[in-house]
Amino acid sequence: MNRLDAHQHYWRPARGDYGWLTPAMDVLYRNWQPSDLRPLLAAHDVAATVLVQAAPTEAETEELLRIASEEPTVAGVVGWVDLEAGDAPARIGALAARAGGRLLGLRPMLQDLDDPDWVARPALDAAFEAMAAHGLVLDILARPSHLAAARTRLLRHPHLRAVLDHCGKPDIAAGEDPAWRAGVAALARDTGAYCKLSGLLTQAPAGAGIEDLSPWVEHVFACFGPQRVLWGSDWPVLNLAGDYAGWLRLATGLVRRHAPGAERAVFAGNARALYRLEERERA
Repeated sequence: MNRLDAHQHYWRPARGDYGWLTPAMDVLYRNWQPSDLRPLLAAHDVAATVLVQAAPTEAETEELLRIASEEPTVAGVVGWVDLEAGDAPARIGALAARAGGRLLGLRPMLQDLDDPDWVARPALDAAFEAMAAHGLVLDILARPSHLAAARTRLLRHPHLRAVLDHCGKPDIAAGEDPAWRAGVAALARDTGAYCKLSGLLTQAPAGAGIEDLSPWVEHVFACFGPQRVLWGSDWPVLNLAGDYAGWLRLATGLVRRHAPGAERAVFAGNARALYRLEERERA
């Protein structure tokens, strides 16, 4: 199986626009570049990746697009645009044009915003309409408190494709999370959003295994179904709680348990469908 990793990052701390990335983050506070990930992809039959922004700047997105133009393992980029800017629709259009098909989507960093309802503000309507018009996917980086507003946004734009990153970041370490369960269920039921099976180890207790993650993943598959779930590594953030091989092994076991027979879809096909990679390759 040629897998597709639907969520990974590259960065250089010296850029100075990663407000969340500090020396205290130890293993993450260094350059992470294609040469670091390439051996892992080859070892685990991962043919391509989706490269996702980690800084709320258009300058970082431009750098990621440059990497994508040079690195054959990168299928495309999920970037960032200031959606509050008065000329946001024009910025989105110009960025998509410059990217030459390499811009797959945009990701406002909702989890870092003080207002949990920010994404539903009517003033942002034109920006999200521009995303839909340019065929871009909305990557939803959210905590449970943001899920209701994300649902509202997607109901307002039925043609906007979207995916929930990291399963909506449930607080696995704390135990049961009713707000997460309800929010995920409503988003999946009422919209066409997909969900990334990623980022769970950093939400879980140290050393978490398949039994620890199983109730959460079971809920994700029950809500979204096996055709709307896609696997991502969240590398190198993953290195805070595990490693590439270990997470892939865990995720494979979880998919076999909760969506038997859907391995090809979850580990490649669903990502290709969501981000329309075949269409972009033909173009």
